[in-house]
Amino acid sequence: MSLLIDYLSLCWFRNNPANLHPSTSFMWKTIAFYLVSGMIVEFLIADVEGILEVLLRTFMAFSSITVLLFTVKKRQYFQQLFIAIFVCENFIMVLATATEGLYFFLVMEHYQYAEHLSIGIAVLLVGWYLAIIGYILRQVFEFKMSMSITLAFSYFVLTYGIPMLFMDM
Repeated sequence: MSLLIDYLSLCWFRNNPANLHPSTSFMWKTIAFYLVSGMIVEFLIADVEGILEVLLRTFMAFSSITVLLFTVKKRQYFQQLFIAIFVCENFIMVLATATEGLYFFLVMEHYQYAEHLSIGIAVLLVGWYLAIIGYILRQVFEFKMSMSITLAFSYFVLTYGIPMLFMDM
């Protein structure tokens, strides 16, 4: 439990993932949670094809992290970086699922600005997500802030944009 708390504190810009030493079991539990929560969100906003999109996102995340680690020649940090990103993505995904629930509730209550509120929260979550990924990359690789944010944005486009484009074809 303390390892999970250490990883979740990354969402609040504390800790360095390179200093955390997770077990392989913890990594697989993190991936399982990522897949399940991603599929729940996709079922809420899409249809059964969302399963393929979640699997593509997982593949793109794994590939992106692997390519980055090989490029900077620090593949020994794979497990720490992969888990750090996925735990924080899981946290954001839980908040996104709660936002979907809030949106549904507000629509049922005929709240006039339900869509505006939902979109506002989504934009906030994406911004927070980019900041978290940038922070993690900066901590592990000691990149400059601009490089970390650029890589975080690139990671976001690769892991969310490409699977979304693929599904729209």
